[in-house]
Amino acid sequence: MSIHIGAGPGAVASRVLLPGDPLRAKYIAKTFLTDAVQYNGLRGMLGFTGMDGRGNRVSVQGSGMGMPSLGIYVNELVDAYGVKEIIRVGSCGALKADIRTRDIVIAQGSCSESSANRRRFRGMDFAPVADWDLLLRAYRTAEHLGIPVRVGNILAADLFYNDADPDEWKLWAAYGVLAVEMESAELYTVAARKGVKALSILTVSDCLPTGEQVASEERENSFADMVRIALEL
Repeated sequence: MSIHIGAGPGAVASRVLLPGDPLRAKYIAKTFLTDAVQYNGLRGMLGFTGMDGRGNRVSVQGSGMGMPSLGIYVNELVDAYGVKEIIRVGSCGALKADIRTRDIVIAQGSCSESSANRRRFRGMDFAPVADWDLLLRAYRTAEHLGIPVRVGNILAADLFYNDADPDEWKLWAAYGVLAVEMESAELYTVAARKGVKALSILTVSDCLPTGEQVASEERENSFADMVRIALEL
């Protein structure tokens, strides 16, 4: 048992899906896994372990919003429970007008305006990237399933409401960044430090250039294609 995950030894599988929303974790466990057992409820951050459709043992764990919260769960999943593969399945905001809501973005790398890595690397820049094996297999899996995806860099932001510069996203878009969320730079950095595999597969919940968005309830209880891709890995 770790500080924030109340699971006993062996309760967490070596492969974990990591949605930010704990209720999405519950939805994934109920919808996609069989014989799912809840192993965590501390702070309302639900975690479950069950079997996928091919008999593989899989866990799904909520991580909360933002890099500090995700970092806690990734560190504990690896250090306390020996997790080897972590796939974030979350939502993002598109920075390109040709990326629509419900589209899938696979993050090959994650930019960030957070100071966390500047502290880690003493003012130098680190480029957090996905595990190549997971990235390649995810792309090929999406092709096999007939699910269109976009692959490229994303932005992991600290500020959801950027009152200082609401148009700052346009700078990132000008450099080809596809979407913005709040977690993947930390996921990729911690995974690199721990020597485990990590990938973010994201569903577009809103599009900043067009203002298009989907309802919060749909974010929690749908977005099934990214989960299908993740489980096929």
